[in-house]
Amino acid sequence: MIHVYMDDYRRAPEGFTLARTTEECLLMLRECEVGVLSLDYDMGLDDETGGFVVKRIVLEALFPREIYLHTSSLAGRKEMFELLYPVRPEATLVHNGPVPMAKLREIVSGAAGL
Repeated sequence: MIHVYMDDYRRAPEGFTLARTTEECLLMLRECEVGVLSLDYDMGLDDETGGFVVKRIVLEALFPREIYLHTSSLAGRKEMFELLYPVRPEATLVHNGPVPMAKLREIVSGAAGL
């Protein structure tokens, strides 16, 4: 199981695999078991947005176990949350904000309970 951090600019926290593009993120969701997914919204001028990734997650049923929205775009966070929350499977947790420090420590220690 991997944890994926999608962002075109920021470094991934320890314990996460970095996806620099929306296609990299979708490839990992399609081909790997993803425990925690953390999404940015604005992915640069030559890429889609986090909203596009969320739409693909919903359409292709690519739900990981947990989703965090670490974007600084309030409108982007709102869009992604409103698309995900009503249709998420019962086993998927959707958090309207970044991964908290306690969760990051759990992931690094390998005790994430996933």
